Amino acid sequence: MPGVLPYTISFLLPPLVVAAARLGGWWTWLPVAVLYLGLPVADALARLDHVHRAPDDAERLTHQARYRLVTWAWVPVQTALVLWAVWFVGQHPPTPLELAGLIVSLGSVTGGVGITYAHELVHRTGRFELALGDVLLALVSFPQFAVEHVHSHHRHVGTPLDPTSARRGESLYAFIVRSVTGGAAAVWQIEADRLAKRGIPPWSPGNRALRYAATMLVVPLVAWGLGGTPGLVLFVGQSIVAIVLVQGINYVEHYGLSRRELSPGRYERVAARHSWDSSHRVTNWLLINLARHADHHLVAAKRFQTLDTTDDAPQLPAGYATMLMVAMVPPLWRRLIDPRIPSA
Repeated sequence: MPGVLPYTISFLLPPLVVAAARLGGWWTWLPVAVLYLGLPVADALARLDHVHRAPDDAERLTHQARYRLVTWAWVPVQTALVLWAVWFVGQHPPTPLELAGLIVSLGSVTGGVGITYAHELVHRTGRFELALGDVLLALVSFPQFAVEHVHSHHRHVGTPLDPTSARRGESLYAFIVRSVTGGAAAVWQIEADRLAKRGIPPWSPGNRALRYAATMLVVPLVAWGLGGTPGLVLFVGQSIVAIVLVQGINYVEHYGLSRRELSPGRYERVAARHSWDSSHRVTNWLLINLARHADHHLVAAKRFQTLDTTDDAPQLPAGYATMLMVAMVPPLWRRLIDPRIPSA
């Protein structure tokens, strides 16, 4: 079992984005090549990492601050990266090729890695870590994730009530549209119901959905003020890439896995078979064990360093980067994954 150091490999990506931006030209696409070509190769070369911890080991790891510090440290790093990139393109207007490369490179880092760290933070109960998660989500124009993921996805995963659970036969592209729009609607309903229990109307300052909408207006204005039109285009573009990427990961994590309906509107409990697991070592280092997804859904409060391999969960044949590229070709995805879906 690794210590904390392997989980810091994500911190190599921001300097890579900075170097790519400064080199310009085709170099702006270097982080994309590293993540979508280099990561699958690294996963293929590394041995699978199956982990089953004793309860005492998990309890000890839970309280080790160094793991917590890794997630906290990512927040100022990503904040500095996004602000620098927005400023840089304002000072050095990029060509269309360079701007496209920076959009995809930056969005892949803020989405694939940044939202993964935000995911870890918004599952915590302390205000400090929740606030850190909100900062990361604001940097990709996706603040709704904090409410939708915790209060809708985890409750309704694998049922028709969850817009972020991909159905068998549903393409990645149809799923992204449904999950983004359905997630936004879910957040509004969650907040309206929460406030109604307190006798407060939904159109009030206490509605987090309204605060999130304001955030999505203010932060791009900051980007425009810092980097002008190129900075605004970069910020909006990388936000779109980040949101599409995290929805693609959602697609891979739960595609075709459904919970039985026991009675109208009442479903069986969440089990390991309702999430795809992956024991690919390098992906789990980069994404702080996100791919041990079944264990996360069984006990959402577990910190990333304590997540275990779940033998009863269906296993992905490759790491997330590879599976995302396969999912971009729906017939190939269905041919590879549909036969692996466990029977009810």
